[in-house]
Amino acid sequence: MIQNDGPAQMQTLFDTQRNAHRHAPFPEWDVRLDRLQRLRRMIEDNEGAIEAAIDADFGGRPAIETQIAEVFPSLSEIRTVSRRGKAWMKERGVWVSKWFLPARAHIMPRPLGVIGIIVPWNYPLGMAVGPLAGALAAGNRAMVKMSEYTPGFSALFQRLVADAFRPDEVAVVTGGADVAAAFSSLPFNHLVFTGSTAVGRKVMSAASANLTPVTLELGGKSPSVIAPGFPLDKAAGRILAGKLLNAGQTCVAPDYVLVPRGDVDAFVEAARAKARKMYPAGIADRDYCSIVDQRQYRRLLGYLDEARQAGVRATELFDGAPRDDSAHRLGPVILVDPPPTLAAMRNEIFGPILPVLPYDRPEDAVEFINGLEHPLAMYWFDNDGSRAQWALRQTHVGGACINETLVHFAQEELPFGGVGSSGMGHYHGKWGFDSFSKLTPVFRQSRFNGMELMTAPYRPVVRRMLALMKRM
Repeated sequence: MIQNDGPAQMQTLFDTQRNAHRHAPFPEWDVRLDRLQRLRRMIEDNEGAIEAAIDADFGGRPAIETQIAEVFPSLSEIRTVSRRGKAWMKERGVWVSKWFLPARAHIMPRPLGVIGIIVPWNYPLGMAVGPLAGALAAGNRAMVKMSEYTPGFSALFQRLVADAFRPDEVAVVTGGADVAAAFSSLPFNHLVFTGSTAVGRKVMSAASANLTPVTLELGGKSPSVIAPGFPLDKAAGRILAGKLLNAGQTCVAPDYVLVPRGDVDAFVEAARAKARKMYPAGIADRDYCSIVDQRQYRRLLGYLDEARQAGVRATELFDGAPRDDSAHRLGPVILVDPPPTLAAMRNEIFGPILPVLPYDRPEDAVEFINGLEHPLAMYWFDNDGSRAQWALRQTHVGGACINETLVHFAQEELPFGGVGSSGMGHYHGKWGFDSFSKLTPVFRQSRFNGMELMTAPYRPVVRRMLALMKRM
């Protein structure tokens, strides 16, 4: 097995996959399906080891959350592309302009070649398998760079992939930031990156040297808005369900909540009641996740310290100890109306801290959202369907849920991706298949056609024909 920890070794691995693609540029469906089935069996046969490795890397992540947020979505994505990929790869007939009849035209989806996938630490299985399944269904080879912040799972995934796939099909690379930089600089046919906006800019810059197209999933500050009259208890439950999954370490987690001014205190109390019901044992609850490491834990504590020093009201939602420094476990905290200068309001929080901001009119809430960078997601809670539709049209976001959080990500029929600083490009289901394919346009001329009439030397009849065509 090649040791994938240096530029030379990665280049060798890339060359191996590129040469394999050149020799077999258009795998038939049975080849693609075999790869997808091996990927599925790899996960199903090792669920326990996967859960244990991620749990160890986080210092405590519930196995059920790994099942809900990673294993199930991964298997669902593989199942969808396995069932429908054969139809997606067929030629797609299109209409020919009437002036060119009886010619025909179609679109032929063909594999791009070698796909690079850079995986974040927060969902290391799901963020690897999601794009990988689309890449394999589209007939590509793939190299996957795992995160150095989940070393146990990264090593396990590398070993499992090496056992299930030849290096010229799928291979896994591990290592730190220097390896990621070298990986981004390889001349992939498409590169997928999931992570922060700051690192996404570096990835895109490195890819640009090779004119490598990129799909960037970058997160951002995803708002939740509770419209006037919507039940606060119901909204609090759905917002906390999205916020506290994986202890808030989710790219589409609700980052802050906009609440009608007179309902702020009632929402805080509703959130406290919901949090205590969801996690009766507080930070010691076996269903509550740890912060992944001390680096991220200290960053979050810094946000809280800065807010408290600024006089912001901070309400802890759990009973008992609010944190455990040695185990990097942090209970959820609501910050009421923090000023925009604070780090918690300038940066994506990526943890169990929830700013709650008052607004006077729905127009004010929308104006606040539009005053920030385009978010990856927006969650609008409203029993007025026309107002919710108005909000969708007035904002520019990567994706949205009405009266719910997170679950748009789990729909294979919906494209997943950001806009502006929250990302570009899409994957999931057919959207991923098309992203990892070249949709080649093909025009097939008929045996009998009139194209000779439109070639030089241009006779008067050409001008008469053009005049007629422009009128019709």
